[in-house]
Order: sequence, then C-alpha cells, then structure tokens
Amino acid sequence: MATIEQKVQELRHATSTSELPADARDVTKPGAMNARTKPMILTEAMGNKPYLWNPVFNRGTAFSEQERKDRNLEGLLPPVVESIELQSARVMEQIRDEQEPLEKFIILNALQSTNEALFYHVVIKNLEELAPVIYTPTVGEACQKYDRIFRQPLGMYFSAFRHKGRFYEVMRNWPSHNVQIIVVTDGGRILGLGDLGTNGMGIPVGKIGLYVAGGGFHPDHSLPAQLDCGTDNQELLDDKFYLGEKAKRMTGEEHMEVVAEFCEAAHHCFPNCLIQFEDFQTSQAFDILDKMRDKYLCFNDDIQGTGGVVTAGIINGLKAQGTEVKDAKVLFYGAGSSAVGVANMICSLLQKEGGLSEKEAKQHIHMIDSKGLVTTHRGDELPAHKKIFAAGDDIPDMKDLTEIVKYMKPHAVVGLTGGGEAWDKEMIEEMCKHVEKPLVFPLSNPTSQAEITAENAYKFSKGKCIFAAGSPFAPVEYEGKKLIPGQANNVFIFPGVGFGSVMIKAKTVTDDMFIAAARGLADYVSKEQIEKGNIYPEISDLRNISAVVAAAVANAAYDTKNTHLTKKPKDMLAYIKSKMWVPGKSEIDNAVHDSITNHQIEQDVKEARQP
Repeated sequence: MATIEQKVQELRHATSTSELPADARDVTKPGAMNARTKPMILTEAMGNKPYLWNPVFNRGTAFSEQERKDRNLEGLLPPVVESIELQSARVMEQIRDEQEPLEKFIILNALQSTNEALFYHVVIKNLEELAPVIYTPTVGEACQKYDRIFRQPLGMYFSAFRHKGRFYEVMRNWPSHNVQIIVVTDGGRILGLGDLGTNGMGIPVGKIGLYVAGGGFHPDHSLPAQLDCGTDNQELLDDKFYLGEKAKRMTGEEHMEVVAEFCEAAHHCFPNCLIQFEDFQTSQAFDILDKMRDKYLCFNDDIQGTGGVVTAGIINGLKAQGTEVKDAKVLFYGAGSSAVGVANMICSLLQKEGGLSEKEAKQHIHMIDSKGLVTTHRGDELPAHKKIFAAGDDIPDMKDLTEIVKYMKPHAVVGLTGGGEAWDKEMIEEMCKHVEKPLVFPLSNPTSQAEITAENAYKFSKGKCIFAAGSPFAPVEYEGKKLIPGQANNVFIFPGVGFGSVMIKAKTVTDDMFIAAARGLADYVSKEQIEKGNIYPEISDLRNISAVVAAAVANAAYDTKNTHLTKKPKDMLAYIKSKMWVPGKSEIDNAVHDSITNHQIEQDVKEARQP
C-alpha cells in the first residue's frame, strides 16, 4: 500500500484543474459558468424540480414568470412572484419570532441549505443582528449540538480513516472547479469548548458565511471542510448521533500526514485557493502553520487573525490613552496559540512603529498560564511556543494575578484562556493605578467564557477602562452614561485578509500583510470615535471594512513582490470592491441558462429528459 508521502507525490502529477480554460480557474474573475462541474451545468440546463432542490440555483418565489417557463418550474412554486427584499422580510420575521439564538441559527441553516442567494441577502442586510447568530457566540452552542440539529452537510468531510490516500479524488466531488477559499478544522479545539470532533463543522460553515457575506467571496467558490481525525471526547464517542468516526484522535506525525495530504490535494485541485486553518489544538496549530505557510497560500485565524484584530485595538487604544507605541506594555492571560499569535503581531508592531529591537519588544510582553507568570526559570519544561515570550532571570516568579499586574504595570491586559471569569475588582483597580484608561480585552469565546463581563469591567474601573471582548456584550449604563463595549472580533480581519490575498494572487500570507490589515482596520475608526473610547468600528459596516482591509493587504503583498499579479491596479480599493459578490446582482446570471450552446451538454440534457 502506498504511503501518504507517495500519494502526495502522485498528486503532483495527476490531472489538475489548471488544464481548464483560463476564465474557469482565474480567481480574480469569480462566477465563470465553466468553473462549475458538469453535473451542476446539467442541473442548470435541465431546470425542473432538481433545479429547485439545488440551493445554488434556487430563488424560490423570486423566479419571474418567464424564468419559470424556461426552467420547467410552472406549477412547482406558488403563483406569486416576489422580490428578494420581500422574501428577506419574511425570513427576518420568522427569525425575530424566535427567542432562543439556537433556533434562529437553525432557521438560517435551513435557508442556506435551500436558497443560497436569499440566505446571503438576509445576512448582508442584517449583519449586525445576524453575525452573532451564524458565528460566535451562537455557533458555540450549535457545535455542541451539531449532531442533533444536523440537516444538510453544507461542506465537505474528509475522513482520515476512510479517505486517507484519496483526498484529491474526494475533493473533486465538490461542484466547482475554482474554489478560492477553504476553511478547514479538525474540531480539536472549538472556541473555548475543547474537542468537539466533527461537530466542529459549524465553525467552517459559519466562517465561510462571513467570508461571503462580509468579505465578498462568491459562494460558488467557497468550501467549508472538516477533517475527521477522531475525537478524545468520550461523550461524543458514546453518542449514537455523533457524525464522525468512533475512534480516538490521531496525534503527532500521523495527524500531520493527514493535514499535509489535505493541503496538497487542495493546492492541486484548486491551485489558486487560500486555505484557512481553524480551531486545531494549540501545539498542532503552530506545527501546521510552520510547515505549510511558505508552501501554500494559507494562514491560521486563531494565531494570525486574532493577532491582527487585537493589534488594531491596541493601536487605537494607545491613541486613546496617549501612550506611545514604544512604551506600550501588554500582559496576556493565557499562553496558547491565539495568545502567542497576538503577541507576535504586537511584537512586530513595537518594532515597526515603535522603533524597538526584537529583544526590546519582547521585554514589553508577558504571559500568564495556569502556573502563573511564564518564565524561563520557574522549573517546568516549557513548550516551544511559550518560550518565545518567557520572562528571563531578571523577572521574579509570580502566580497571583494582581501581584503580576502591580509589578508589570501593563497598559493592556488580553485574556485568551477560554476559562470564564477570572479578572476581579482588585486586579482592575490595580491597573487603574498605573494607567488612566487601561485596555481590558477579555477575548475568550463564546461570551460565557470571557474573563470579565463588560458591566464589571466598567464598574471596577469607574467607567475609565477601554473595553473590547471577543463576542458582543450589551451596552452598559454607568453613572448616567451609556458605555458601548467594543468587539475585538476576528471577523474584522479574516474576510479582508482572505479576499485581498486571493484577488492580488498572493504567493503566501505574510506577517507584513497582517500588520497592514491591522493598520487598515485601526485607521478605519475616526479620531472622534477613538476619543470616545470606541476603538473598533460597527460590524454593520463589515463589507466596507473588509474592502479597506483587503486593499491594505493586497498593497502590502504587491509592494513586497509577493504576488503573481503582473500589473498593480491603479486604485486598489476600487479594484477590490469591483470583485465583491452581491447576491441578486453579481451572481452568475440566470440568463446563462439560455446561452448554453455546448453540443455535448445539449445531448446529455435531451437524454436525461427522456422518459
């Protein structure tokens, strides 16, 4: 039997989508008809009930009378013809009638399974209301119950037990020749909820939803993917409804071989796509990123995306404080993959914009884990990722959080433990002794896992702190003032980084591109808003934010010669916006149905229609 490495080598010589016509594989020209696979084109051409069953084509009551005649849909739909706006209003009424967020999630999940254009129209028009439903915090509960609420797959599953050695073959079953964005997880560390195995599929599905709705990717070219590498969650292994393999989780080299085969299959099947890794266990996340980042167009949102969005908040938070970048001190509560990713990004910021050396920058950043302050001399063996920011011999060992804050005098404290409330009144008051407007960032998701609530942060700091969490918190009334908690949500970063990288045909996703993304996001917030303590923009403006971030990323890639695009667009922002998909307008025009002239397709359709 061939080894995985041999299979990977075989992929490099197998038939590739690169043999398709240029417009079918050009990622800067989304929506090409011949980017679809033959079964999809046949469905488009034949019409009738299968056409309505396909969420890519189905428009429901929005089909005009002429379209119903052309596609043999007459009698298969209610007679009324409705606008997509009226359809959207009906969906929102259904959603608002539900009290529980999970029920709202289920309604949207069902809509996405039946009418893709309407789903994205609803989400785009109601982003501020629905982003917390399709992603954090609701997606956390949805993943915990994913095997119970399952309706349609909405993505692809790659089994390390059943498909290993055949990932490329399996991947070709996806109904597009031109995938531009893949979000993949193995379910190893879902938000702050731990190992959820294949129940983690809710994360790639939710993220792809935001890549499309918030970032402008075409849904035809977007792929949520779940690697089934087993699970160590005994409750799931004992659950009759669990949708994955009833096997213990793969680790070490065996796990890395699975990820390597997936990446090579994706690269060969879709040569210009971007792979975003999501919610892998900490040690594996770093190893995967280290091995893949220079080989493929890819990034890890937990490590790099979180780093970008927090860095943007730090930039604006320091402005609000009046603190120079070179003087900033940041304390991390948590030392996992996300924390180290953020710390690396802030370290780069201190060097680029603060003028510090790498050694000096690292001395401004400290980390706390379950054993206290992370130091090189506390007696335990540190994993590689913790050694990067471990304090030296000149810093004493400390375990008490307030004691550490008193010693370090940080301008910002960043929580990424996923362990729930841990920051008390004493700690926040201690921060306020050293900084008039301390930056308090409890970033653990979902909301229930945040290190402190917005209400307590404002109360303990007497309304002085600048607060931003990973998930949304409601406004807080304090001494007659309405304080609006910020949201340091990765959604401000990852759609733009992904879209900009793909549309500029970047070779790799570099740290410089993430710094550019952070600066683009930070600069989007006005001086007046920063002075009010609002360091992040409103999520309702996400598509414009993503366009600005994407343009910044694309410029950074082009300026460092990290792109396959031969000619730089004169106006990068205008170029990016021109590529963004809008449901009901820029999806593949239904009139294409009438212009299919390929003789073989016509013959296939005639044969298929025979009784």
